[in-house]
Amino acid sequence: MNTVDFDLIICGGGPVGQSVAGLLARRGRDAARIALVDMKTPEQAARDPRTIALSYGSRQILDELGAWDAVGRSATAIEQIHVSRRGHFGRTLLDRKDYALPALGYVARYGEVNQALANALTPLGISFLRPAEVAALAEEEDHVAVSLQDGRVLRAALAIQAEGGVFGEQKRKSVQRDYQQLALIAHVHADQPVAHRAFERFTDEGPLALLPQDDGYAMVWCVRPATGERLLALDDGVFLAALNQAFGHRVGRFTRASARHSYPLGLNANPGQTRRVVAIGNAAQTLHPVAGQGLNLGLRDARVLADTLARELSPAALSAFERKRGGDRGLTIRLTDLMARAFAGSPQGSPLQAALGLSLGAIDLLPAARDLLAEQMMFGRR
Repeated sequence: MNTVDFDLIICGGGPVGQSVAGLLARRGRDAARIALVDMKTPEQAARDPRTIALSYGSRQILDELGAWDAVGRSATAIEQIHVSRRGHFGRTLLDRKDYALPALGYVARYGEVNQALANALTPLGISFLRPAEVAALAEEEDHVAVSLQDGRVLRAALAIQAEGGVFGEQKRKSVQRDYQQLALIAHVHADQPVAHRAFERFTDEGPLALLPQDDGYAMVWCVRPATGERLLALDDGVFLAALNQAFGHRVGRFTRASARHSYPLGLNANPGQTRRVVAIGNAAQTLHPVAGQGLNLGLRDARVLADTLARELSPAALSAFERKRGGDRGLTIRLTDLMARAFAGSPQGSPLQAALGLSLGAIDLLPAARDLLAEQMMFGRR
């Protein structure tokens, strides 16, 4: 058996896993003693075409890691976020000028963020093991052992699970809710020029998000499974007509769309840690995409975990991390779950749906409430 000793093993080399590794190295941890295990080669990870929404707080984390300049060259800034309810007057508008920031957030491609982080981390000397697949993880009294499919065994004081995946492919965790929704994703174009404004429009079946990107919008449309299958089967012209009807004409009329894809939506969370293993990002909590909080919550996990483990690598440090993150994680999970359930499990016109429509108008009339919402979306609970 080929056993290699490290101080820390990170399972998962996406943005969250790479961020915690880089932040730990920058906080003084021996980079060569940090093992970062990922199933994909760097080239495979860089080709991931998914669109992600990065909060301004996430930009600050990437900037600290030396990755933001590369990401920022192709990312699209979000200067305003318009939140509305279809068929209702209530709406909320968040504007970066109200917070003296260059942007509320940014729209980027997952693969480009991965590549920028990999390039920033390479000079630090972190021990990358990729492509490599974890076969088993075992906790002992004084260490944790990670067995790889190729027969190697890694041993360290602690392990971090940062490989999450999507809801439909995950093992069941202690807190789970199937929203009985599909997210339809595509890139769409409209006949009016693209401004730096993102939209979250609540329809009778779920939120419809448009994120400005390049010369169009990244679309995430959450609907019931039967509706999703029907929309996937439509030809482009009929689909665009349905999108125009659901969204309205704030960006003009939609004129073309890329190929459409879908994935199931749910909440899958596992609060707490074992003695020597902690989960962060999607490995700890997979959220509904409403408000685009999933990756941003994971990057906040990475920053706080790095701050905590920079001082000591111990079970007590993992417990301290869980205490520090409980408030932000809990609030974000509750908010996204409430907004998702208002549509996923409520009949059309239900009191919960009506209350959400009224609350949008109330938030816009109450600057303090609007500021709290913006603070949570950009930086989380601090």
